[in-house]
Amino acid sequence: MRNARKGLIALGVVVVLIVASLVAWPLIRNLGATPGCAVTTVADPVSGALVTFPLSGEQADNAATIAAVGIQLGMPDHAVTIALATALQESGLHNLPVGDRDSAGLFQQRPSQGWGSRTQVLDPVYASTAFYQRLRAQPDWSELSVTEAAQLVQRSATPAAYAQWEPRARAAAAALTGEAPGALTCRGLTISPSSTDLVTTAVAELGTATLSGPHSVARGWSICSWLVAHASRLGVDRVTFDGRTWTMDSGSWSQIGPADEVLSLHRVPSAA
Repeated sequence: MRNARKGLIALGVVVVLIVASLVAWPLIRNLGATPGCAVTTVADPVSGALVTFPLSGEQADNAATIAAVGIQLGMPDHAVTIALATALQESGLHNLPVGDRDSAGLFQQRPSQGWGSRTQVLDPVYASTAFYQRLRAQPDWSELSVTEAAQLVQRSATPAAYAQWEPRARAAAAALTGEAPGALTCRGLTISPSSTDLVTTAVAELGTATLSGPHSVARGWSICSWLVAHASRLGVDRVTFDGRTWTMDSGSWSQIGPADEVLSLHRVPSAA
């Protein structure tokens, strides 16, 4: 009975998130012209009230890397939420070169505590992988709250501090794992031809070189959110999936055709 109840609750959460994403599209469209990114989620499942959490382009880029690595490692959404809440508390989702004592990077990991070299902890993919590996090694971590699980990994002097970031982290995780379709968008960021290799980056973070083409709904939306969050770095100015299109100019997801579960993207071309 307990498992059945959990299943019904999980199903209800998914339905609410999908409905929220449908309602959020027109709201996101009206966020204004200020450059940046945002994730939108349901604040009150009863009333359907929405809340939008702003992110800078850099924060969205780093959040997308953290989430993508978690997905590649087969970690559940709860783990991605824990990782994002931890990075929000430790670094504000910035890849900080210095911190307390020898701490560095998104998670302020310390080389002296066995997290790896300074160069390694400043690599977002390495740092994210190391965090998930330590999280997975904790007994019963998946049954713990975000704060409890984060503290087991980080051993922070302020163990209760992670809780304040849980709503924002949960909203970002839902968008970046594809659980909440179209809930992440960016607008007005500088887009120019990029020398960053798209395939190499996708393989390192997502674990696949296949971006364009057919995908399941959840996988497709997770890739879409990853592309949008990485748009400035990768020179992506348009993403289309399942009959909806995002552009950097519009900063929103717009319906352009029937749902087809096919993804395509466009990068700013290099000058001739």
